[in-house]
Amino acid sequence: MITVRKSDERGRTEIDWLDSRHTFSFGEYYDPKHMGFRTLRVINDDRVAPGGGFGTHAHRDMEIITMVLEGALEHKDSLGNGSVIRPGDVQRMTAGAGIRHSEFNHSEDAPVHFLQIWILPEREGLRPGYEQKPFASNGTDGGWRKVVAPEGKDGALMIHQDVSLSVASLSPGQTATYSLKPGRHAWVHVATGAATLNGNVLQAGDGAAVSDEVKLTVKATEPSELLLFDLA
Repeated sequence: MITVRKSDERGRTEIDWLDSRHTFSFGEYYDPKHMGFRTLRVINDDRVAPGGGFGTHAHRDMEIITMVLEGALEHKDSLGNGSVIRPGDVQRMTAGAGIRHSEFNHSEDAPVHFLQIWILPEREGLRPGYEQKPFASNGTDGGWRKVVAPEGKDGALMIHQDVSLSVASLSPGQTATYSLKPGRHAWVHVATGAATLNGNVLQAGDGAAVSDEVKLTVKATEPSELLLFDLA
């Protein structure tokens, strides 16, 4: 079964420096029908204007993944980490028992477009942690690349939950297939471009909840970046 979540049905926060679309309930946007999927709790599709950003604020008991689609995002946290996240990079932050961080557009003249993803951890009170790694590909490689996985398997970033995240860059007409093991679920998110998922048409910003399917086939209809979460 595949249930599509259309981009224009998402919640929205719009202020002078931020345009954010919420796949699931977040902040002042609340929809009891969209509180998350399995352990996937948040997908925020954020565009931040030059000079804008999120000042220092606290998180706890959440696995937070950040991926920049365009531009550059500056990160600082209470663990002493400071970095700039660019397209191709993936950042994982374990909020655990408590962490404070800030995120600002690194550019003074260009916007930044990024995804921030929250996943419920396997348990509360974990030791806070941080990890960032480039996963750049050579254009449209047509295959899934695992970027987040339990215990950091296959060179991925580590996450404290039974979930993996894979990404694919596809050119028009290219396909990527993925096999789900029995009892597993998936969420597919189209970051950019457009594609079909087992025949279902998906545009940029669309997502799809997948249950009781064995094989997933994604076919791009334009240059596309896609995310696939494999969930218990």
